[in-house]
Amino acid sequence: MSVKGALQGRSVWSWTFYDWANSAFATTVMAGFFPIFLKQYWSGDADPSTSTFYLGVGNAIAGIIVAAIAPILGAIADRGGARKKFLLFFTVLGVLMTAGLYFVAQGDWQMAVALYVLGTVGFTAGIVFYDALIVDVAKPEHSDFVSGVGYAAGYLGGGLLFAINVWMTLQPATFGLADAAEAVRISFLMVAAWWAIFSIPVFLFVKEREPEVQVGFARAIRTGWKQFIGTFHEIRALKPIFLFLIAYWFYIDGVNTVIKMAVDYGLSLGFESSDLIVALLLTQFVGFPAAVAFGWLGTKIGTKRGIYLAIAVYVFVTFWAYFLDTVAEFFAMAVLIGLVQGGIQSLSRSYYSRLIPPDKSGEFFGFYGMLGKFATIIGPLLMGWVGVLTGSPRMAIMSIVVLFVIGGWLLTLVEEEAVPN
Repeated sequence: MSVKGALQGRSVWSWTFYDWANSAFATTVMAGFFPIFLKQYWSGDADPSTSTFYLGVGNAIAGIIVAAIAPILGAIADRGGARKKFLLFFTVLGVLMTAGLYFVAQGDWQMAVALYVLGTVGFTAGIVFYDALIVDVAKPEHSDFVSGVGYAAGYLGGGLLFAINVWMTLQPATFGLADAAEAVRISFLMVAAWWAIFSIPVFLFVKEREPEVQVGFARAIRTGWKQFIGTFHEIRALKPIFLFLIAYWFYIDGVNTVIKMAVDYGLSLGFESSDLIVALLLTQFVGFPAAVAFGWLGTKIGTKRGIYLAIAVYVFVTFWAYFLDTVAEFFAMAVLIGLVQGGIQSLSRSYYSRLIPPDKSGEFFGFYGMLGKFATIIGPLLMGWVGVLTGSPRMAIMSIVVLFVIGGWLLTLVEEEAVPN
């Protein structure tokens, strides 16, 4: 495979830049500052377990909304040839809600959670249409590498802004800010601006293929529901796709749980929040070259084997987390997660893109996105239930091993010959 050939063209780079843009929300807001700020600023008077419950409910509501609308929106987008239009709508939604977090007053956790939910919907629903556009910018033989470059751009872009935001919170006086709280609030505005500005290339330079039959938007909405039901039955009839989606649902649930609950788990062990956000920052910068490397690895050992490798690493990390005692170990674990986090996501996306019909990528990626976002509900709830039942955060983190094991086993049932490597 020629790297030059894979990355040739303005549309490829414009597509990858969207990952650079929206990953700022994933790093600074979702994984980093929002969980800490919710606990310490917007609900500072509440019991820590109560604020954790607020965060869990917010993530669950956002996940349910996206799970409900993603496949339908995908079907509508394919009918009307409107992937970029929907991507624009959800990008604007996410940008505005993120900027709105700046204006939320101390103690107003209800407004903070509401804006977070809507911002997360914008972020996650937009990814459905961003993922679907990969068939418009990359040839099938290049999809592994281009997908990996996209994730790498996300790690670099999101990590770069997160590094600046972390610096602002650790040394607010350097930036002329009153305190860390003001720095965090300014960071939300910076994420919104970053997301908006670096999203522009995908809308200007990525050319979306026209549907075989062009229909109006109103008709697309009416027929979208029917197509959604038809797509579900079609997926059930296509065994490799159906099995892969179930496998993906389990193992990506574990991945998403690690991403969303890492800070909360570290706080439960008594680690300082400043150490935790620096560890997240480290994960981002390790993830940048690792995502590219995994894209290359997929072309060498096979996409499926690359996914198996990443699952095995996550199982090891989960067992390690059970015995975690020091901040140094947390940092080491963050590096290990960074090595595979982008890889398992990018290889899963490219593997799936070669299983599905290219002219139905929107609706099929709608199911893909639905399962991925619904998985963000099950994992945290599983951890919470086990934690309450056992009274041990260590047992709670161990519970997600079962998700990786089931996902890996189901992946073995996907017929290898159905996917060209």
